[in-house]
Amino acid sequence: MSETEIRNIVCNIGKQLLRDGLVVRTWGNVSHRLDQDHMIITPSGKLYEQLEAEDMVKVNLKTFKAVGKHKPSSEFKMHVGIYLHRKKINDIIHNHQVNASVVAACRREVPAIFDDQVQLIGPSVRVTDYALSNTKKIVRNVIKTLVGRNAALIANHGAVCIGNDIDEAYAVALLLEKTCKAFIEGEFLGKVKTINKFQAWVMHNFYLSKYSKKAKK
Repeated sequence: MSETEIRNIVCNIGKQLLRDGLVVRTWGNVSHRLDQDHMIITPSGKLYEQLEAEDMVKVNLKTFKAVGKHKPSSEFKMHVGIYLHRKKINDIIHNHQVNASVVAACRREVPAIFDDQVQLIGPSVRVTDYALSNTKKIVRNVIKTLVGRNAALIANHGAVCIGNDIDEAYAVALLLEKTCKAFIEGEFLGKVKTINKFQAWVMHNFYLSKYSKKAKK
């Protein structure tokens, strides 16, 4: 895809997050790996409903040099860190979606409770240790927590969802919210019954080998 097409995709996904209630005002960010050395990311401090493709910012993954009318999202280094450590990941969504944020505030790891959850996200949804926003520590914590997973909860902050393409990353965000909502409500009804860890691992790896975009390349 051309850079123009990618700018439009990132812009439109930001607006879709707003329509689906997964972001509010200017919180959260979306990015796409442009090439080996660059990404396109949403700007800092601009309302999603006002975004245009030309507002997206091009950032060098190695030098952090940003090109655009605006500054990149203040949490762009989290995106950079993920891209550098997950070479096959091309899209990242970071937001403060409600149910995921509640679980993150409780610092609870979400166990395997749905087939689609373990297939797409992984055998569980881990939560990071706490760190201040926009610090090297939070970047390290997120990278560590995402190992073997396509989503992570960020303690007392929100969530990050990744994918081999933007459709997969967005599906992860929607599925994470569904899973966290069910986890919260299920804990009120009684302890949630979980899928066997081995079965969860098998389903996740079956998805990766048969259905993931990565498997088709």
